[in-house]
Amino acid sequence: MSRSLLLILGLGIVLGLMLWLVAALHGLYVQIAFSSPLLANILLVVLILVFLALLYALIHYLGLVRQTKARPPRPQAPVEKTEAAVETLEALQKQLSQVEDEVARLALQAKARELEHSFSRQHIRLVVFGTGSAGKTSLVNAIVGKIVGEVSAPMGTTTMGATYCLQLRGIDQDIWITDTPGILEAGIAGTEREQQARQLATEADLLLFVLDNDLRQSEYLPLVSLVEMGKRSLVVLNKIDRMTAADRDLVLAQLRHRLQGIIAPPDVVAIAAAPQPIILENSNTVIPDPDILPVLKRIAAILRAEGQDLVADNILLQSQRLGEEARRLIDRQRKRQADKIVERYQWIGAGVICVTPIPVVDLLAAAAVNAQMVVEIGRVYGCDLNAARGRELALSLGRTLASLGIVKGAMDLVATALQLSVGGIVVGRAIQSVGAAYLTRIAGKSFIEYFRQDQDWGDGGMSEVVQQQFQLNRRDEFIQAFIQEAITKLPDTLGRAINRNSAAKIDKDTP
Repeated sequence: MSRSLLLILGLGIVLGLMLWLVAALHGLYVQIAFSSPLLANILLVVLILVFLALLYALIHYLGLVRQTKARPPRPQAPVEKTEAAVETLEALQKQLSQVEDEVARLALQAKARELEHSFSRQHIRLVVFGTGSAGKTSLVNAIVGKIVGEVSAPMGTTTMGATYCLQLRGIDQDIWITDTPGILEAGIAGTEREQQARQLATEADLLLFVLDNDLRQSEYLPLVSLVEMGKRSLVVLNKIDRMTAADRDLVLAQLRHRLQGIIAPPDVVAIAAAPQPIILENSNTVIPDPDILPVLKRIAAILRAEGQDLVADNILLQSQRLGEEARRLIDRQRKRQADKIVERYQWIGAGVICVTPIPVVDLLAAAAVNAQMVVEIGRVYGCDLNAARGRELALSLGRTLASLGIVKGAMDLVATALQLSVGGIVVGRAIQSVGAAYLTRIAGKSFIEYFRQDQDWGDGGMSEVVQQQFQLNRRDEFIQAFIQEAITKLPDTLGRAINRNSAAKIDKDTP
């Protein structure tokens, strides 16, 4: 019976008793009032006082329980983004110390130190991102040329793009603007260059996403991915000199509508970084100046309002990404350790059943080794369980295995794989022992998922996790390998019996 049904039933019984009590007291009051109104009124006052006393006791008790069970106050979230970034980096250093792979740990720690140094840097990283044909390099050249005159030698020109240092009026910090390789290029080299561009984009304090028309799906997806990651972004519509005024306004309106809720309308601007030459009536050619004032104004406004926050946001984002990478490493590390524990206890459980066979249905419910296995797996995941809690979890999972029919299913799998009849004592003991090892494995793998999810079985509950592990571990090739391993792990008597049966089966099947 579900808890909800029990709760409804209990409330119904309590309500019924209360109605009966009120009716009984009312009947008593009427009988007494008929002969002695004064005595009836005294009784009514007494009942009211008793009711108030009970109500006070109930409220007082609930207040005590609430105080007893109250959770400790959560630490207040830091108000300043810089403070949040500092706290995240401190937590990251503690997390990295848990990584056992020295090479991976040292690499992540080096990246963490770079982030710590970012607090003292006196520049803003501006990254220009987009397809190769959108005019990224033209925009970078126009910005640098507009501000410092002729394009000077870049700070670094590689396959990763060129970086220039410049200053904007009213902005105290230097701006490092980086051109990136184009995305969506063909071939292996194009894919590698796109990965480099994406890496640069994730390291930007402010991202300029350059387009030359309305968004294509192949451009929309990386833009949304970067924004959802937390990357502050501007969308720059380039080459508007090749559009009519009506077309430009239409494309801008479409972009702002398409990006509604993703990019704020003021952060979608239109420019002409490298206007096409104009041929005059006298056949002279005039090259117009770049029209990039809208993007410069927007960059300046953002840096004045959010400059320091942009750096802190970027450090926070980068440290979170490092933390996720560290968590993946630690998770794989813990899983390897937990798998070894399951490996060890599945054969310990098989040995116990081999020496003292018990009824099949009680294999997991009665075996203390499974409780100890749970405790050790929990310890790997930083959960210090006592023996009683481990036994409780093991018993609960054992009952789930039985209720889902997995105990019987496991025994059938093992018996089929062994190709043994269940008549002899040795044969029955072999099936029980190997079956116990197999069920312990299912239990152990299920508990690994439980602890990986912070002691939570997930939306589907314990039953779904157990069924998933049973399905993952019932493939024919796995069962055969498991049986072969059992032959080497179980006592000699059972191992020889299994081998003899396997040899007899082969002789029988051989024409």
